[in-house]
Amino acid sequence: MQDMIFLIPCLPLGGALLCALIYAWGGSGLQDLAGKIAAAAVGTAFAITLADFIGGESLHQELFTWIAVDTLEIPLEFTLDPLSGFMALIVTGVGFLIHVYSLGYMADDDARAKYFAYLNLFIAAMSVLILGSSLPVMFIGWEGVGLMSYLLIGFWYDKDDGRPAKAGQKAFIANRVGDLAFLLGMFLLFTELDTVSFAGMQTSADKLDPEIATWACLLLFVGATGKSAQLPLYVWLPDATAGPTPVSALIHAATMVTAGIYMLCRTSFLFALSPTAMLVVAVVGAVTALFAATIALAQRDIKKILAYSTVSQLGYMFLACGVGAYSAAIFHVATHAFFKALLFLGAGSIIHGMHGEQDVMRMGGLRKFMPVTWITFLIGSLCLAGFPLTSGFFSTDEILWETAMAGTQPALLLWGVGAITALLTAFYSFRLVSLTFLGEPRFVPAEVHPHESPKSMTVPLVILAGLALVGGALGLPEHLLEPLGHIPNWIHHYLEPVITSAHPLVPTDGDGHTMSTAAEGLFMFYSSIIAVVGILGGYMLFQRGPDRAGVLVAKMRPLHTLVAGKWFVDEIYELFVLAPLAILARAAAWFDLHIVDGLVNGVGSMSRRCAHKTARLHDGHLQTYALWMAAGTAIILGIVVVQLL
Repeated sequence: MQDMIFLIPCLPLGGALLCALIYAWGGSGLQDLAGKIAAAAVGTAFAITLADFIGGESLHQELFTWIAVDTLEIPLEFTLDPLSGFMALIVTGVGFLIHVYSLGYMADDDARAKYFAYLNLFIAAMSVLILGSSLPVMFIGWEGVGLMSYLLIGFWYDKDDGRPAKAGQKAFIANRVGDLAFLLGMFLLFTELDTVSFAGMQTSADKLDPEIATWACLLLFVGATGKSAQLPLYVWLPDATAGPTPVSALIHAATMVTAGIYMLCRTSFLFALSPTAMLVVAVVGAVTALFAATIALAQRDIKKILAYSTVSQLGYMFLACGVGAYSAAIFHVATHAFFKALLFLGAGSIIHGMHGEQDVMRMGGLRKFMPVTWITFLIGSLCLAGFPLTSGFFSTDEILWETAMAGTQPALLLWGVGAITALLTAFYSFRLVSLTFLGEPRFVPAEVHPHESPKSMTVPLVILAGLALVGGALGLPEHLLEPLGHIPNWIHHYLEPVITSAHPLVPTDGDGHTMSTAAEGLFMFYSSIIAVVGILGGYMLFQRGPDRAGVLVAKMRPLHTLVAGKWFVDEIYELFVLAPLAILARAAAWFDLHIVDGLVNGVGSMSRRCAHKTARLHDGHLQTYALWMAAGTAIILGIVVVQLL
């Protein structure tokens, strides 16, 4: 299957071209065909990825030499190894389900062929990012997902007072900051190592000066914070919910936001050289996780709650990378893809059934009207909350355990931040469930007519719910498997050959025996208690609606105002970043118009005036020409006479 790796990105690329042709020349009758073509393209890419994944071999395919300048030679080369293969499975698999869901969700949209073209291009770009064998090839996909996120977030650019268009612009501009840092890091690494391929850099990494390694890693990290929405560049992701809900699922679960995590894991051999950079990654991840969780507590928009949840969960993944637990980060990428795609698609089903309503305060009692959506959304929420034995429980617990056992000075502090975040996550997850599905309807059913979604939307929900439930089997802790014999943690064992700095999930002594199985079991018990307490708190407070919580909110009005206002970060950006930039832009525009253009236009105007004056000398009369010839001759003779004297 080595010669077929290129088909993984090329199939959705070809599907996008066909969908674009249908949109441009096919007419409205072929719009439905475009969606089927797009879904089939991604489904086939998933089948190829799965076949290669089952084969178990690392595959490489060089298509051609892309850049060759002096010592720099960059081939367009793809690599399918355990890390890229596992990620490609998530992207194409979850992406396929989102395409199928979109067939029902976008059925009434007149531009759905264009939508499916963009969706296919998104999968193609993410596939290039994952499979690229070097930083420049990864950067092609990196920029591709940035462009497609801009187009998809702003897909309904003419609706809702232009909010989707502004959200798309915000995502595009915020990511440019991270992209610049990525480029600078890539240039620095090439300057020092004379290569930008992952294999070449890993071979030469020991030559890096520790300070240079730190700067390179920090630049790559800033790039990752842009794509994976960490402080301070997270602000674009919550606004990205302005696009169609399947787009939100694709961005938040399977593609764009995981790009930064993947890049950190792919370059783990570089971060292993810089404890400083890893500490920065861990601290920023932990702070972002807690910060975003507090905001999710007080949001009313169902998609905004899930969006801030995504920012928080990505913080967990950065925390894992920062303590060297890269396999734990990828494990959480997988489980999060399942349950977050489920939750966003479930939110889309709710919005579809409620005819566009997104305010959870205007819902309630929907379990009676939408039974499939209710059960699957409950499963996704349990996973997000980390309820024992769900996939989210195992992946979150693994990150917290790895953090506590990291051996770094602030390890227990970081674990404490992660534990508080887990408590808040469980709480706001069941605040969302209770306000949406439980209690009495806070709307008039006869006017709203809530209803279950079509099978094209509910079948993907059921599949994702199953994956969310069993996905934890990918990374079951070794101490739980001990009664069955010495069975290693599968995902750690699978990724270990690729992730250089990965370390055992259970710390061992010099002979390889576990240092403390009891300690890991104790931490797992803590995680269970945290999840259950948070779930019960959210359920008890909101099961009958928001009134009971209103008393508590009244007592904590200043704090509630802060978190409901998202800590006023957008306003701070507006005041200290956007407003000064707007002033600078207006000043630059004035300088360009009046100074630069004024100088150029002034020269042109002077030339025109001179030409107008001299044009009078050419009036077409012979005597005028004779007069000027005589005057010229006299002047020349005068100069000659003066020189002779």
